[in-house]
Amino acid sequence: MTQATDKLIGPVPSSIINGARTSVTPYEGRVAEFNVAAWLQLPGLANLPVSLMVSYQDGSQRREIAVDHGKVSVHNKVMLSGVARLPVKQKIEDMQIRLRSAVAVQGLIVEELFVQAVESLAGSAQQALA
Repeated sequence: MTQATDKLIGPVPSSIINGARTSVTPYEGRVAEFNVAAWLQLPGLANLPVSLMVSYQDGSQRREIAVDHGKVSVHNKVMLSGVARLPVKQKIEDMQIRLRSAVAVQGLIVEELFVQAVESLAGSAQQALA
């Protein structure tokens, strides 16, 4: 069995993390949602499957969530995106966007990385005023 390897795509600024509104769900408890998209070039990984992951610190516990899975094109490019639903018991800190693959990634070119809170604290304040 092969061991999956992770490669850091990029950290998420604390201003984006702290601006996210959490909601309460019946089964997961408090959850923060983020739209995440990454456009990547992965030389040498054509036709191989990869996964977009979000890892974060929640108090003393390190957590990770899979966002999307895809296959690198014959041109060594892939676009992965989705909504990351992050269960939170304490506070989200040190949030990172990572790429997981079965083969070690030698070169990674990040064409674009997008992370945005689905619902922001500022947006909920504006809705309350409306």
